Amino acid sequence: MAYEFQETEEMTLLRDTVRKFAREQIAPKARELDETETFSVEITKAMGELGLFGMFVPTEYGGQGLDHLSFVTVVEELARIDASQAAVVAVNNSLGSGAFYYFGTEEQKRKYLPDLCSGNGLWSFGLSEAEAGCDAQASKTTAYFDNGTNEWVINGSKMWITNSCTPLSLGITVQAVTGRTPDGRVETSCFLVPTNTKGLTIKPMKGKLMWRASDTGELYFKDLRIPAKNILGDKGMGFKIMMQMLDGGRLSIGAMGLGLAQGAFDLALEYAKDRVTFGKKLYEHQVISFKLADMAMRIEAARNLLYKATWLRQNNKPYGKEAAMAKLYCAETAEFCAREGQQIFGAYGLMKEYDIERFYRDATLLRIGEGTNEILRIVIGKHVCRS
Repeated sequence: MAYEFQETEEMTLLRDTVRKFAREQIAPKARELDETETFSVEITKAMGELGLFGMFVPTEYGGQGLDHLSFVTVVEELARIDASQAAVVAVNNSLGSGAFYYFGTEEQKRKYLPDLCSGNGLWSFGLSEAEAGCDAQASKTTAYFDNGTNEWVINGSKMWITNSCTPLSLGITVQAVTGRTPDGRVETSCFLVPTNTKGLTIKPMKGKLMWRASDTGELYFKDLRIPAKNILGDKGMGFKIMMQMLDGGRLSIGAMGLGLAQGAFDLALEYAKDRVTFGKKLYEHQVISFKLADMAMRIEAARNLLYKATWLRQNNKPYGKEAAMAKLYCAETAEFCAREGQQIFGAYGLMKEYDIERFYRDATLLRIGEGTNEILRIVIGKHVCRS
């Protein structure tokens, strides 16, 4: 028995291709898109043409038929340049097309996956609410079945929903309360809501600190009606779907953290090799070389943890604990590297003309999205204590 730490030629080719695309197509536009809070349809469609959507969806539905490590690698390389574009790909793959692939009916897959896998359309996942983030049981969005019309009727609201109000948005998977379980717990179910459905209002959320070039929306449902066939999975499966989606989503957020950390390190190292202080290159000062060493060490540890968790998933082994660990550690590594990188830049690191400033802001979301760092420590603790 042996571990394998060497990338295949196919994986290296994929990584190099995405890295080249990100540097040539995204990097020149990232600062302006961030400053103006503009979602780029052009970049999104280009990423679709490159095959970055529907990555682990079988080719029969229009996907790429690749494995989860390939997906994680793509998100990592995009986040190395711009977290906003990485978020578009991460959400549409894991929470968008992933929900259809794992829980959708054959009809639902055939109808939606081809567009979601090509980049011609995006799909989002509506879970969070104003008073229900990590505590999904506190959700106030409800759905009841109208036997007279054979429709589900949804009322309520969602917030912080990525990819929900871009011109490419095709719809949202909405989790809603549909009753109570025999033991008195809240029962939730998931529903497929196309963006053109009557009764749905979508409001863009502006003024964000981070991921300013990605799309975030508030959703309002007022007596919204959808056909009975628009339920995802079975009635009462909402919590199960949510937990599986979050486990997978944590790998993609972990990949964003890893990529952002690597990108911050790249910027800091380049600057340290160029800047001269006290007659020496900045990196020649021991205090700076120690910062770079700590950044590189944490990045290497984060990469190994994330890749192991991803390997567990694609080999159909339990990976919930490792996914939580990977997301948590990669998020904290991203913040550490962005902060230390900004420190190496000194006062220049506080200016928007230097990309390290954007990296510092973008890192903040990673300790909140897909489960806060505090919640993930609870999750990890439960796994550890019952093992």
